[in-house]
Amino acid sequence: MAKVKLPDGKILELQDGVTAKQVTESIGPGLAKAAVAAKIDGELKDLSCPLNGEVSLEIITNKDPIALEIMRHSCAHIMAEAICSIWPKAELVYGPTIDDGFYYDIDLEESIRPEDFERIEKKMTEIVAADSPFVHRELLRQEAMLHVAGNRYKVDNVERASGDVLSFYSHGQGFEDLCKGPHIGSTGKIGSFKIMSVAGAYWHGDSTEKMLQRIYGTCWFNKKDLSEHLDLLEEAKKRDHRVLGKQLGLFSLHEEGPGFAFFHPNGMVIWNKITEFWREIHQKYEYQEIKTPIILDEKLWKKSGHWDNYKENMYFTSVDEVNYAIKPMNCPGGCLVYKNSQHSYKEFPMKVAELGLVHRYEASGMMHGLVRVRQFTQDDAHIFCLPEQIENEVIGVINLVFEIYEAFGFDDVRIELSTKPAKHIGSDEIWDIATGALKGALDHKKIDYQINEGDGAFYGPKIDFHIKDCLKRSWQLGTIQLDFSMPERFGLVYTDRDNTEKTPVMIHRAILGSFERFIGILIEHYGGNMPLWLAPEQVKILTISEKTNDYAMEVCRKLKQSQIRCSLDVSDEKIGAKIARTHSQKPPYMLVVGPKEAQEGCVNVRTRGSKETSSASVDEFVKIVKEKNAEKSQDLTF
Repeated sequence: MAKVKLPDGKILELQDGVTAKQVTESIGPGLAKAAVAAKIDGELKDLSCPLNGEVSLEIITNKDPIALEIMRHSCAHIMAEAICSIWPKAELVYGPTIDDGFYYDIDLEESIRPEDFERIEKKMTEIVAADSPFVHRELLRQEAMLHVAGNRYKVDNVERASGDVLSFYSHGQGFEDLCKGPHIGSTGKIGSFKIMSVAGAYWHGDSTEKMLQRIYGTCWFNKKDLSEHLDLLEEAKKRDHRVLGKQLGLFSLHEEGPGFAFFHPNGMVIWNKITEFWREIHQKYEYQEIKTPIILDEKLWKKSGHWDNYKENMYFTSVDEVNYAIKPMNCPGGCLVYKNSQHSYKEFPMKVAELGLVHRYEASGMMHGLVRVRQFTQDDAHIFCLPEQIENEVIGVINLVFEIYEAFGFDDVRIELSTKPAKHIGSDEIWDIATGALKGALDHKKIDYQINEGDGAFYGPKIDFHIKDCLKRSWQLGTIQLDFSMPERFGLVYTDRDNTEKTPVMIHRAILGSFERFIGILIEHYGGNMPLWLAPEQVKILTISEKTNDYAMEVCRKLKQSQIRCSLDVSDEKIGAKIARTHSQKPPYMLVVGPKEAQEGCVNVRTRGSKETSSASVDEFVKIVKEKNAEKSQDLTF
């Protein structure tokens, strides 16, 4: 008999071999209908998986976050079958899920074009209507290799797969692919889907390999969710930071410097305001600021481990027959600053911050406006501390992260803890200590987090912070990385209580990640309507006629004396045209002044995003704006 333990503690005694699906049917039709997959002894499995002996069972329904990912992966297989049906010569490479959807890489001589999407979707609809079951089978590695012989892509996938037993899934008219699963029960369980785009992609991202076709799609539980997603994508197009950056005079990109952003005066206002806030917060948390060179001898990068682990992403140069590297990271320079003088345990924790300019190679096809560049400024910091101080210091960084994100209006934060990758430096023991310290800090803060196995930095485990913007897109910003290895490589020491030299612990951390990328995210999050404290121009003063130009100039002078960023429009155009033009420039406030305002010593206030107007004295307006500016308020209500 199988003893099946449910999440509520109830134990069902059933015949061995009963499937998870049959268990859902025995519990009730509602659960059976909502069921997508199962967790058996904590491992995700298909509903068709048999249960034997004593097992724990959790049914995954469409209310579970992982359920949508499972359905999307199943939809990727359906799309792949449709493509292979339409183009029999198509060779499948692989098809993973991604944020909001999935893709499949295809090797096909004929180009798949956007006008083909409707034909693919029609075939997918037929496959869904057939309601064919997803059938799982397993083969030993040698059997699997014989099974895929002749298909270089599948042979490569088998060679790269781990374990002695490999998993395949089939459905419909003989369609099969190598896949770990799990999948939904049958094709008929798929929700609403749409093919989104096609792009080129090198096999394994290697530009020396063949260019494949990557077909992107999305899938949702119902038409309503799909429609909302498509609406958000349309809104995202309107908020494209590259378009708004040009419209608002924030930055530009030029072929003379691909991947290198040129910031204009308006963009530099935003940059400098973020910098001022960054410095203010870091002083509050007792950091000291440093600055290190961007070009350093390549010997340094060999010592740090970057040469062996990051060389393909670096730039190099030679001066006076000496080879140098342009820094991709700030930490080795920070180590040299530390090593320049002797240190005692009494100095710890030592918090050293840097707005460091770094360069990293990005393939031309991967660059995107400000969010994927080759040159960027990291809001970096390194904390040197004693082993017993690690948890408290990580807690302090977590507090700092949330305080900064709150100022920019980001309150939906997801946290991941990434563990030891296959390519790493340092002993397993050191990694266990480091990972345990990060877990301890998160548990102390009672923060929910997701473990991301094998995705740590090559020198240590890390905590990553992901924020959600107004379009529900997730962005990874902050990171905390614990490093026992680099201090040893650089011979960093301090004098301990017993007068012996010991190696400090090094914590790497960044909050915004990259100023360039963060500004790009802000532009899209706010749609160019920057908060008052960040707005390049906070107030635009418009005159109704030239009769009030002198008064408008006096108002402008008073605002500037109060450190309010403002300008005048005293052109002879009609006021309606001035207001329309100013709307496109997106200042938080417009002040319209005419004879009445000049006579009464007041201004007519128009708030961005509101059709309402109000009247206020100049002093009252200045007072309110200064208060909102100091508070970094998101509320413009006057």
